[in-house]
Amino acid sequence: MLNRLRKDIKVVFERDPAAKSVVEVLLCYPGLHAIWLHRIAHWLFNRGWVLVPRMINYFNRILTGVDIHPGATIGEGLFIDHATGVVIGETCIIGDNVTLYQGVTLGGTGKEKGKRHPTIGNNVVVASGAKVLGSFKVGDNSKIGAGSVVLREVPPNSTVVGIPGKIVWHDGKKVNRYEDADAIDLEHDDLPDPMAEMMLCMQRNIARLEGRVAQLEKELKNRELKGV
Repeated sequence: MLNRLRKDIKVVFERDPAAKSVVEVLLCYPGLHAIWLHRIAHWLFNRGWVLVPRMINYFNRILTGVDIHPGATIGEGLFIDHATGVVIGETCIIGDNVTLYQGVTLGGTGKEKGKRHPTIGNNVVVASGAKVLGSFKVGDNSKIGAGSVVLREVPPNSTVVGIPGKIVWHDGKKVNRYEDADAIDLEHDDLPDPMAEMMLCMQRNIARLEGRVAQLEKELKNRELKGV
């Protein structure tokens, strides 16, 4: 238990440059408090308790702004940055060394029974406001861009952005889904927007068509002048 607590604190220092001291982390990091309270609730939930784990879950949400169902399975090294608004569903499974930013939802899409929440692989980063909805897996070492809505499985080593989520980077290579979609380079802090890329492609095509129409009109006018 002490080793787990030490590792949780170490994770904060590794991923948050704002952390200055152990005392600060212990007292002022709601994401850390949310994980610790969840572990207590999860331990009780797995032993057949229902009401008490749910009460801990409710208290956790009030205290930290994080709603983690007691049934959710969380691996080691989870870091919840800023914490506020994070929701993790009952059948969600989170691997090791995962990072979640504020406003992330790992939820379901309906009232189906059984496994209805996502499985998040190891070393995954889910950026602010992203929603991962449904019973599928997000592969290891993947990134979900801010504000994205992911509704289908993500292979390992991928980057997903947009609504609905589109894979724009996979196994170290950019995935071009649109003609001339080379205007934006994918960087960790500059995730491209597939819809914006599509709009740029449409604008370029319209500009080419307008140029062609203008050229044809000019040729037609010259022919009319020669005919006169």
